[in-house]
Amino acid sequence: MISAVAEMYGIHPQTLRLYEREGLLKPSRTEGNTRLYTDEDLQRLEFILNLARDLGVNISGIAIILQMRERMEEMQHQIQDFVKAIQQEVLARAGAAADPSRGAIVPIRRPFPPPIVTRKK
Repeated sequence: MISAVAEMYGIHPQTLRLYEREGLLKPSRTEGNTRLYTDEDLQRLEFILNLARDLGVNISGIAIILQMRERMEEMQHQIQDFVKAIQQEVLARAGAAADPSRGAIVPIRRPFPPPIVTRKK
């Protein structure tokens, strides 16, 4: 609940309401409209308070930092998915190693002898 969280972190409940109004926090609500904060919400609040108290970042700056952080996490997931896809492809091609031309990641080309160049004297 908002009063318990405000007391835990030594902030005024209006500060939590402001963070919610600005979209920095999104606690769930009960049917009676009471805010309920999850562990994830509390971790996010700690990060917000660290930015505000320790680093002096204003609300607009906090919003930008949180958006950038979310984008970075999304990109990290995309990179992990890409790496998994590459690993699967490598394993699939390694399984086809019986036929080197089919299992190669880079097509194998047979080298041609260099052309013979004759010089006129």
